[in-house]
Amino acid sequence: MREYKKLWWTLFAVLAVTFAILGYFGKEVYRVAPPIAAKYVTTSGELYTGKEAILDGQTAWQSVGGMQLGSIWGHGAYQAPDWTADWLHREIINWLDIAAQAQYGVLFDELTEQQKQPLLWEVKREYRTNTYDKQSDTVTLSTRRIAAIKQTAQYYNDLFGGAEALQQTRKNYAMKEVTLPDPERRQRLTEFFFWTAWSASTERPDGDATYTNNWPHEPLIDNKPTAENIVWSIVSVVILIAGVGGLIWAWSFLHKDEAPPEAPKDDPIASFNLTPSQKALGKYLFLIVALFTFQVLLGGFTAHYTVEGQGFYGINTSEWFPYSLVRTWHIQSALFWIATGFLAAGLFLAPIINGGKDPKFQKIGVDILFWALIIVVVGSFIGNFLAIAQIMPPELSFWLGHQGYEFVDLGRLWQIGKFTGVAFWLLLMLRAIVPVFKQEGDKNLLALFTASVVAIGLFYAAGFFYGERTHISVMEYWRWWIVHLWVEGFFEVFATAALAFIFYNMGLVSKRSATIASLASASLFLLGGVPGTFHHLYFSGTTTPVMAVGATFSALEVVPLIVLGHEAWEHYKLKNRTPWMLKIKWPLMFFVAVAFWNMLGAGVLGFSINPPISLYYVQGLNTTATHAHAALFGVYGFLALGFTLLVLRYIRPHLQFDDTLMKTAFWWMNIGLALMLFTSLLPIGIIQFFASASKGLWYARSEALLQSDTLVILRWVRTVGDVVFIVGAFAVSWQVVKGVFAKQSKPATKALEAQETHSL
Repeated sequence: MREYKKLWWTLFAVLAVTFAILGYFGKEVYRVAPPIAAKYVTTSGELYTGKEAILDGQTAWQSVGGMQLGSIWGHGAYQAPDWTADWLHREIINWLDIAAQAQYGVLFDELTEQQKQPLLWEVKREYRTNTYDKQSDTVTLSTRRIAAIKQTAQYYNDLFGGAEALQQTRKNYAMKEVTLPDPERRQRLTEFFFWTAWSASTERPDGDATYTNNWPHEPLIDNKPTAENIVWSIVSVVILIAGVGGLIWAWSFLHKDEAPPEAPKDDPIASFNLTPSQKALGKYLFLIVALFTFQVLLGGFTAHYTVEGQGFYGINTSEWFPYSLVRTWHIQSALFWIATGFLAAGLFLAPIINGGKDPKFQKIGVDILFWALIIVVVGSFIGNFLAIAQIMPPELSFWLGHQGYEFVDLGRLWQIGKFTGVAFWLLLMLRAIVPVFKQEGDKNLLALFTASVVAIGLFYAAGFFYGERTHISVMEYWRWWIVHLWVEGFFEVFATAALAFIFYNMGLVSKRSATIASLASASLFLLGGVPGTFHHLYFSGTTTPVMAVGATFSALEVVPLIVLGHEAWEHYKLKNRTPWMLKIKWPLMFFVAVAFWNMLGAGVLGFSINPPISLYYVQGLNTTATHAHAALFGVYGFLALGFTLLVLRYIRPHLQFDDTLMKTAFWWMNIGLALMLFTSLLPIGIIQFFASASKGLWYARSEALLQSDTLVILRWVRTVGDVVFIVGAFAVSWQVVKGVFAKQSKPATKALEAQETHSL
């Protein structure tokens, strides 16, 4: 411990400071969230809606897929509109038309510029003025605005209710017919949409920015970036440059090259006899590639909905398998198989840590966990289907069907089941790890690995701090604890520590260098990663301090990712250290891909949308999808597949990877991902960026732009990248299936035979 004392104290300080920041400003999220007033009334006192009705509308929105069908405040799917921006623009246009007809007898567009200006000034004043009275918990709206609201609500009622006149619009939005059958719930849905737009257009009582920091861009009421937005964007760029420079200087002057230990003649990990729990991991590997294949095929299916809307090459599939459902399954299956890959890696390492033996009943525990995972996966998918099909009773939808929130779509009961499974995995891991701490020797690397295991096991519980009717600003705060902090933070630390532990046990790096690298990396990742959670919340009903913290620390998130090209090179060189490393060449290549996509997908593409001024215009556009695909699959997907291949190699000691299959898998997936991003998603995102900056977010997500010839062609072009990627996915899945189910054969050569004497 003494040798690493400074590194440990640095890590403790980082955790203490960053979680204090996250907690303090999290309390501010609760305090400054946009009010949901008890009553929204006309100047004459007529009630339009109220808090309970709006929350009823929120639950109705959740039940039809929520963030998987369009988006709210920029978070969600990209095909249908952002309902906040779309509602706001339609309501303003309706207000202007009503006003123009009252004064001039014609629609607003028919007026001269001189006639338009007074109405534009008046609409801006009416919409941005805050009429919320805290004492009576009431918002007062003009008679004209109520009329505009009701016109807008009728459009949405028709859209979600299946009106024939809007059939083509639903097709363009990839909505199924009669998305929400119940007329009363449709009315409540419109009231929820109204409230999100009210929050986005109404200035806070103590400032000149709206509750959503002037987001979305809407020129008609002067919704534009605040001065603070611009200032903190510049600060984030400066911090990024300073951080990269500081890291380079620290690396140059503080980094001490340490000669790697002499590589052992044979693979030390292969010298352990397989334990019963390790032998039981084959079914985990099959589940991983089964869900992976399912997810990849669903990805192609979902992408096709963006060009055909309600069908798949002429087959009407939207009635039972609409866009919102298959996108839910696409994302949830990704989270399931990636998490299972990490769980399998941990369960494989546990007996190795424990001196090559299982704790009592470990295999039974591994089997129980597997079937629990199966129940949660199947149950959550069935629940998603029943909720979106509106078969499930509304009062059960949140608990058994669909929570409506991207990345945590599964019903709350299944979410509890998932947490229970992860906690049970933590118990299985600790049973093997804790006794080792009683032994003599350096346990610093093991301590860091254990800490990451505990964090993964417990931090998923953040998803239970919100409920079905929780304010959406508060929900977003806790949701990003899971999506950003749990996945991008602690899984990153776990991966770093696990790989260091594996390479140390292989005798390829010294324990000292592995420990130092892991502790330093953990501090760097968490320094930016923990408070960087706030960069997702710039426009979710928060104030400037949240923007400042998010912009500052999210810039630091990128700093360690920039140097991952060096890590990729170091990993790649390991394959030349000793002949037996050729047996794990392909897992190693997947880890190289992780470092590359961490740098490009999480680093470069991530920072391109992180500064507030950038995110102001691109939140909810395909630029976000570009970063999400490159980071989620490029980093965590390749990492989980690398773990899968590594575990497969050791639990099937005689296995030889098929070079043809693995070359196809590795290169076709990497090339397919690059084609998907840079020939389709990113070009569409850039075109939308220009549209958002020039006309407003409503236009960037409108059917007029999305169905333009250029964007339709670009979405068709994505098919090429998708097909290339699918071929690679099939190749790696087939390799794993062959490895899991193939009969064990004798070693093919004397060299292999010599090595296999150290395994089963």
